[in-house]
Amino acid sequence: MTGFTSLKSHFSRALEAGAGRLHLAAHSHHLWPNVTRDAHMQAWQDAATDWDAKWSRVFDTIIPHAQRHIARHLGLPDPSTIAFAPNTHEFVLRLFSTLPAHRVPRVLTTDSEFHSFSRQAGRLAEDGLIDITTVPTTPFDDFPARFAASAAHHHDMVFVSQVFFDSGYAISDLDALVAAVPHPDTIIVVDGYHGFMARPTNLAGIANRAFYLAGGYKYAMAGEGACFLVCPPGVAPRPRDTGWYAAFGALASATDAAIVYAPDGARFMGATFDPSGLYRLNAAMDWLQDIGVEPIQIHARARALQAAFIDAMDAAALPGFGRDALVVPGAKAARKNDDRGNFLAYRSPHAARWQASLAAGGVVTDVRGDVLRLGFGLYHDLADVPGMVARIAAWRPR
Repeated sequence: MTGFTSLKSHFSRALEAGAGRLHLAAHSHHLWPNVTRDAHMQAWQDAATDWDAKWSRVFDTIIPHAQRHIARHLGLPDPSTIAFAPNTHEFVLRLFSTLPAHRVPRVLTTDSEFHSFSRQAGRLAEDGLIDITTVPTTPFDDFPARFAASAAHHHDMVFVSQVFFDSGYAISDLDALVAAVPHPDTIIVVDGYHGFMARPTNLAGIANRAFYLAGGYKYAMAGEGACFLVCPPGVAPRPRDTGWYAAFGALASATDAAIVYAPDGARFMGATFDPSGLYRLNAAMDWLQDIGVEPIQIHARARALQAAFIDAMDAAALPGFGRDALVVPGAKAARKNDDRGNFLAYRSPHAARWQASLAAGGVVTDVRGDVLRLGFGLYHDLADVPGMVARIAAWRPR
């Protein structure tokens, strides 16, 4: 890939407001395209115009529109299997609340899950409320086989990321991962936050088996408050952690149970939330559809930028930014299997100091432990790469 159409003009408001800074953290907080501002204002206008009746618009128009966009990008057969919440932690709690209560549930996961899950799981384990088996993600080459071997044992929940936040290592075959879980009563959850709209993802083969968790803050470009959960039909029909929105659509299927639930993904809904994030999500998805940009192009763009950046860093010979410092090595880019997400992760004991030094020079990156992360988005062009390297060279710690 030698070049691509510049989309900077579609991000002019954010880029102009941040003039003088270089944003290399699209994997953390992707800048918002201009269309999301109008959408945000529309959310305000609808609230002012409709008053209490705004919720009819949200549930009859805004939510179904967002469900259709997500379903299209993920190859889902039924958009109604998608539930929304302000953050992924709400969904993590509801998923935990589906586990057996008469004994200590067994949970299989990895050592590289994001804090929304790992912190909550760790706290529950402290009190003996769950029993956790943790599979190290490294070495990456045999991670799928090692995880599959552990998954062959009976667990009540299997929780694993599509792209790991602390390295960028990506699981390229989600179908195989899900197929490795033999017990039909195991709750399978894939954290797709670094995968949704960053990598082409088709869940058609696992839509009836696995939950998929993601949101708008990263490559969906919608900001906060627009997280979602794909809920396989009939799996975990009555989470104990439940809000009043989970009863929408349940009256027709009401039984003698004291608490009834919607029969679709709404069974995992919570309660009153700020819908403006869904307005922004729809605007960003509408815009991408209008200009013909799909996740496959977004991912190809990021990979091309990564390759150019790695080559430029080689030429600059900056200490700490060589290929050997990459958590997922640069050589992996040439492999047939695509095992890296849309950001680069450099490991160093000085990662936190580097991040602070670069921030002082207006270069926005982020750090996770001993890993400095640099992410590329739709507002970056190949022509920007030499300037990126020069800026980092000027502000790298001495």
